[in-house]
Amino acid sequence: MSECASKVCGCTTEPIIQPTAPAPLATGSAQAVYRIENMDCPTEEALIRSKLAGLAGLAGVAGLEFNLMQRTLAVQHELPSLSPVEQALKAIGMQAVRMDQASAEQTTKLSIAKMDCPTEETLIRNKLGTVAGVADLDFNLMQRTLSVRHANQVLPDVLVALQALGFEAQVVDTAEVASPSAAPVTTPTNWWPLGISLVTASAAEAVYWLHNGNHWSVVVLALVAVFTGGLSTYKKGWIALKNRNLNMNALMSIAVTGAMLIGHWPEAAMVMVLFALAEVIEAKSLDRARNAIRGLLDLTPEQATVQQADGTWREVGAKQITIGARVRVKPGERIALDGEVLEGRSAVNQAPITGESLPVEKSPGDSVFAGTINESGSFEYRVTALANNSTLARIIHAVEAAQGSRAPTQRFVDQFARWYTPVVFGVAIAVALLPPLFMGAAWLDWIYRALVLLVVACPCALVISTPVSIVSGLAAAARHGILIKGGVYLEEGRKLRWLALDKTGTITHGKPAQTDFVTWGNALASDSRSIAASLAARSDHPVSKAVAQAAQTDGVALLDVAEFNALPGRGVQGQINGATYHLGNHRMLEELGQCTPELEQRIAALETAGKTVVMLVGAKAVHALFAVADTIKDSSRTAIAELHALGINTMMLTGDNPHTAQAIAAQAGIDRAQGNLLPDDKLREVEQLARSGKVGMVGDGINDAPALARADIGFAMGAAGTDTAIETADVALMDDNLRKIPTFVRLSRATAQVLMQNIVLALGIKAVFLVLTFTGQATMWMAVFADMGASLLVVGNGLRLLRK
Repeated sequence: MSECASKVCGCTTEPIIQPTAPAPLATGSAQAVYRIENMDCPTEEALIRSKLAGLAGLAGVAGLEFNLMQRTLAVQHELPSLSPVEQALKAIGMQAVRMDQASAEQTTKLSIAKMDCPTEETLIRNKLGTVAGVADLDFNLMQRTLSVRHANQVLPDVLVALQALGFEAQVVDTAEVASPSAAPVTTPTNWWPLGISLVTASAAEAVYWLHNGNHWSVVVLALVAVFTGGLSTYKKGWIALKNRNLNMNALMSIAVTGAMLIGHWPEAAMVMVLFALAEVIEAKSLDRARNAIRGLLDLTPEQATVQQADGTWREVGAKQITIGARVRVKPGERIALDGEVLEGRSAVNQAPITGESLPVEKSPGDSVFAGTINESGSFEYRVTALANNSTLARIIHAVEAAQGSRAPTQRFVDQFARWYTPVVFGVAIAVALLPPLFMGAAWLDWIYRALVLLVVACPCALVISTPVSIVSGLAAAARHGILIKGGVYLEEGRKLRWLALDKTGTITHGKPAQTDFVTWGNALASDSRSIAASLAARSDHPVSKAVAQAAQTDGVALLDVAEFNALPGRGVQGQINGATYHLGNHRMLEELGQCTPELEQRIAALETAGKTVVMLVGAKAVHALFAVADTIKDSSRTAIAELHALGINTMMLTGDNPHTAQAIAAQAGIDRAQGNLLPDDKLREVEQLARSGKVGMVGDGINDAPALARADIGFAMGAAGTDTAIETADVALMDDNLRKIPTFVRLSRATAQVLMQNIVLALGIKAVFLVLTFTGQATMWMAVFADMGASLLVVGNGLRLLRK
């Protein structure tokens, strides 16, 4: 929202007359259309016109056409490049997106091995912001990738700009991102320069102590230590300074150089060595967090036994196996690809997918997943997904995408760090100059204190504290079979006050069985069952399936159904032998006007027993009643009790009748229950709950979609093998165990505690050393230990979440 939309800015309230059609273009000219999200006020139009006035006077710009209602700006021009226009809009804070060349743009994903710090992100963002044709940048520091949306033919310019900053970028083939060959790769560390640097720095300290002061050998040893261990730091620092960016490398380069200039040679050498050593340790620790989830790909075998065209069996690379191939799995083998069992039976350990190590029985028709373990029998299955599109690969890809998103705490920390470093750098300059100039203090003493401040000035521990904790939390959740689609949901989970739950398939098993069949009026039992079964067989609702299954078991013949139609929240309808029939619930019966006191009494008796009742209704009368009962999962009762222990209230929302809803809720221990709800009714109930705090919604059907979208966190049940749930849910539970939600809440609270601990630790250590520096008690040794030590502490603390 623009400033104009949020407060009084002096804009006229008269309607703005907009042209109904764009002005005709001059011969040979082109038109570029921009959507500017924060432009909806005449004062902003005036600001843009003023900024572009110089451009409008050029021969290449014919005119500007504004549409404030649609927030668009049309630029008529004959310019070879619109970069001057886009840079001018960016300079005044306008968020302009080119609308007329989307098809001419492409997105390229780059892997940058040396990019894993927010200061490096800032350096790259500033540099690529000057490259014409770059529309958007999306950084994922934990995966060291950068997605660049750019115009055609611009990629070489992007790569050259990155190379100028010292970053080697490789284009990532998106088809290979989630393949087994794309398993995590850690860049090997060259320990020799660091070892030489450590030895020579220690020698410089020893010689300095023996001579009781500086000696030419101390200077030589210190220089060897600084340039063997710190050459890469100096290179990065020089690049940062050239681009007017104060990152950690620039600050450390200035501090070490300053220390050498004032004669603190051994200290300068040891500070550089400790910094380089801490950088390596920190990188290794971050690699552990970064690769925690991708390590699951190691569980997928690279080969599988595939049936050939001549009927023989041969070992084939998993990446070469196509959809539809027949694969054989022996006892004890890991399954290489997703598929559907064709022949044989076995028990499969699905822990990599669902987080549950209890084996699951598999028989023909059941799904199996790549990376899971065949424990007992042998079976054959048909491949249903390629190696780079298996359920496990898609889970990993989704978690990595979530790791790249900014959590609320991380956005706050990044904003704080953006101001912290320049402020402390300014304070350091003041410390070096003001006391000697105005108080007659010793120059070298206060310059030294300023150098200590430079070491403390980089907020590395602070900025790294959030992403490593979030990434570890997301990886830990994935190992439990909980797929969280972003750090924001991991942080928000601890705030849940209400959890709304669907009944069928969520609290109950979702496999109800028909318990009662009652004919009504003069209807014939055989005809009624045949008509009802024919309608039910066309529906995928669990209650309809129960009616159809009972009819199939009893050998009831099915009839042809014409003009079949599903009635969400009510039932189904269709034509059989030219007559229209409805099969549905109490709500549908009332809407058809077929309720009678006697019928109501019979329905109430069945519903009070915890059964779901559907009626077969003809053109003028009710023909039969079918009662169906479902059973509650044992895990549901335990999950509800755990949620209550966590202080979360529960409410069941179902389209089933109120009597059954209350009976199921009482058995499960749920606080409140509402029945006879349509999708819009569920949405209304969730909105009502949201007034009293954060609300989550658990569901597994299309009827739950509006409520899931409105909830602060939408949980999808049984998402394994379901593309839609993995892609769209805020949190996807990879099996039907409701106990994963209390696990999610506990993990969210643990993550919040670690985040707070890390922020307090990082800021607390900085504050202590700022005070010690001003009192003259801090040394550069202590400062580098504190700064890099704090970074290692917050990384280590964040990694604890991997064990949750």
